[in-house]
Amino acid sequence: MRLSRYFLPILRETPKEAEIVSHRLMLRAGMIRQESAGIYAWLPLGLRVLNKVCAVIREEQNRSGAIELLMPTIQSADLWRESGRYDAYGKEMLRIKDRHEREMLFGPTNEEMITEIFRAYVRSYKDLPLNLYHLQWKFRDEVRPRFGVMRSREFLMKDAYSFDLDQAGARHAYNKMFVAYLRTFQRLGLKSIPMRADTGPIGGDLSHEFIVLASTGESEVFCHKDYLDFAVPPADTNFDDIAGIQATVDKWTSLYAATSEMHDAAAYDAIPADRRVSARGIEVGHIFYFGTKYSEPMRAVVNGPDGKEHTVHMGSYGIGPSRVVAAAIEASHDEQGIVWPDEIAPFKVALLNLRQGDSAVDAACADLYAKLSAKGVDVLYDDRDERPGGKFATADVIGLPWQLMVGPKSLAEGKVELKRRATGERELLSPVDAVARLTA
Repeated sequence: MRLSRYFLPILRETPKEAEIVSHRLMLRAGMIRQESAGIYAWLPLGLRVLNKVCAVIREEQNRSGAIELLMPTIQSADLWRESGRYDAYGKEMLRIKDRHEREMLFGPTNEEMITEIFRAYVRSYKDLPLNLYHLQWKFRDEVRPRFGVMRSREFLMKDAYSFDLDQAGARHAYNKMFVAYLRTFQRLGLKSIPMRADTGPIGGDLSHEFIVLASTGESEVFCHKDYLDFAVPPADTNFDDIAGIQATVDKWTSLYAATSEMHDAAAYDAIPADRRVSARGIEVGHIFYFGTKYSEPMRAVVNGPDGKEHTVHMGSYGIGPSRVVAAAIEASHDEQGIVWPDEIAPFKVALLNLRQGDSAVDAACADLYAKLSAKGVDVLYDDRDERPGGKFATADVIGLPWQLMVGPKSLAEGKVELKRRATGERELLSPVDAVARLTA
């Protein structure tokens, strides 16, 4: 993509309304624009990151055996009355009426709707286990939306819902999502720690939040330091291996880790002082097992192997992709701007033409752009007629992993300069070697 033809509204000044780093940098880097309180438009650069986050989430959900569908954003109030949550949910639910005066709502979550879909089609235990997920925009009318997309009213959510014949099956479904989340966040460049958590309005008696440690985190969390060095399960993990998956979960829950709501001071104090971590954390995922909380009042049953009806056991599993984008920035930035993890960077390379109009530089940049693009590398080519300092500032604030700089002085020596954004390391390479390095 040529920057001269791209829509990238960089802000030179730090927005006054932005309280935290991710909000400031997302506005400055032209990723989002606020349209009303807690509601944001995702501009092209931001949308590229959001789509890459979603792609990783999809791959890991599919790997675990979950199946994608898509449910509507507008739901009937009658479904929520069946579960008993319509009046109990609170003012965060946006309640509306259609032209026929039917009571509707803009879905804050989808437990009721997925249960209604399940009960309409699934009759036998032979169709279990089943895990259905989707990626969908949701709305919760936060009393005080803040911190940009970190706590917005409209947000993108990956929510999955598992259905099993009994508690043992449901626990394995929970464990599979637990492991899938460990893998997902690692691939997104985030070090997540699963922590015991409150179940909140979702309900149930088993819940973990996946927390990314960051100095600007929204709440205090407590854990054993060894979690920072635990190895994440590999790509060839067998999700049908009940004992193996349970062993992984056992390892990742063997040490103390809890959010402030579930904190046990005595248990934490029992950890050796040099192994205690008390820090701020950002929630990027939340998983729940809630048994028959929804399936019982909504009559989601299957015929079991004994010929009798069994109320299915359920769990739900959420990741907020829009929130993950902000969390990644909170966890990885410097004074100049964002430092993207490779897998979710909007582009891999910023190609900087440092003397626009110079025939040799223009030709070298055009050749590098063509060769990198042909090899499938996402390149943002800064071909604007602007001073080098402005191009450096733009490249730094948007945080692409690599900066490939082409200027007349180095080019006269047959070289271009390659900079790694995360470390600041620079190398002078031939154009051929630079392409090889970026496509290795």
